Amino acid sequence: MSELTAGRPVRTFHPRRGRMGNRHADAFAELWPVMGITIEDGDRTPLDLAELFGRDAPTVLEIGFGMGETTAVMAAGDLERNYLGVEVHTPGIANLLALAGARGLTNLRVAHGDAMELVRRLAPGSLDAVHSFFPDPWPKARHHKRRLIQPSHVALLRERLRVGGTLHCATDWADYAHAMAETLDGDAGLVNVYDGFAPRPERRPVTKFEQRGVRDGRQIFDLVYRRH
Repeated sequence: MSELTAGRPVRTFHPRRGRMGNRHADAFAELWPVMGITIEDGDRTPLDLAELFGRDAPTVLEIGFGMGETTAVMAAGDLERNYLGVEVHTPGIANLLALAGARGLTNLRVAHGDAMELVRRLAPGSLDAVHSFFPDPWPKARHHKRRLIQPSHVALLRERLRVGGTLHCATDWADYAHAMAETLDGDAGLVNVYDGFAPRPERRPVTKFEQRGVRDGRQIFDLVYRRH
């Protein structure tokens, strides 16, 4: 989730740390060695997904999973695919590990660090889908360069998708939704599956964040694009 400017990375996230309760700390201690991967800036070692998951299966990358509830539900309901979630918020990582442990999920791996650094380590065509649900909208104009969905990032994500693979974004920030649509429409390698904003997919669980947005009167926008 970064791009170099004058030699310094422009982050698409705020570094976030928080305290973990006993449940989260126990889950992290037990499951991180098995399910976790740390992403280091500048590391270009190819990441073998079959080796990471212990099987060769279609893989979904979820960028910025928050507390992980959506990721856990989707992974549990889609056991034939692998799910690789990447986040910088350590309590969210620990919570997802706890959810994975409670559900006995074996098709889930969790990465800590910059998502775009992770993406650069993946082979072209190696992903079945990319999900980015409610990324930071960076509403101030001077911060728009930090948004995840921008042309250079989209080109990289599209390259990592297999032909026919999908990029699915969701936001409750109208300005960002239209900027997303403009950016995604501008990528010649992607086609809009719905010829506009998508109807809310049933397979995407409603998160507490989304519920709060609806309660506050914000519209939810889904965008689903396919690599062709």
